[in-house]
Amino acid sequence: MGITKGTIVRSVMLGIILINWILKNTGHPIIEVEEGTVASFIELLLEIGTIAVAWWKNNSFSESAIKADQYLKTLREQKEIGE
Repeated sequence: MGITKGTIVRSVMLGIILINWILKNTGHPIIEVEEGTVASFIELLLEIGTIAVAWWKNNSFSESAIKADQYLKTLREQKEIGE
C-alpha cells in the first residue's frame, strides 16, 4: 500500500504553514495570500477537475454507444460469473 494523495497534500500544506510560521517569527516577509487569490485558485482547481473527469469518463450519447456500453457490461458480468 502506497502513500495516499491526502497524505501528500496534508504534508505539503504543513510544510507551507511551517515555512510561513518560521518566516513570520524571524521578522522576514511572510507568505501573503489575498482571499481573492485563494478563491481564484480553488475555482481553477475545481474547473480543471471537472474537465478531467468529463474527459476521462466514457460519455455515450448516441443510441449505438449506449447499446455498446450495455453489451460490454453484460460481457463483464458474464466473465465475473464464470470465474
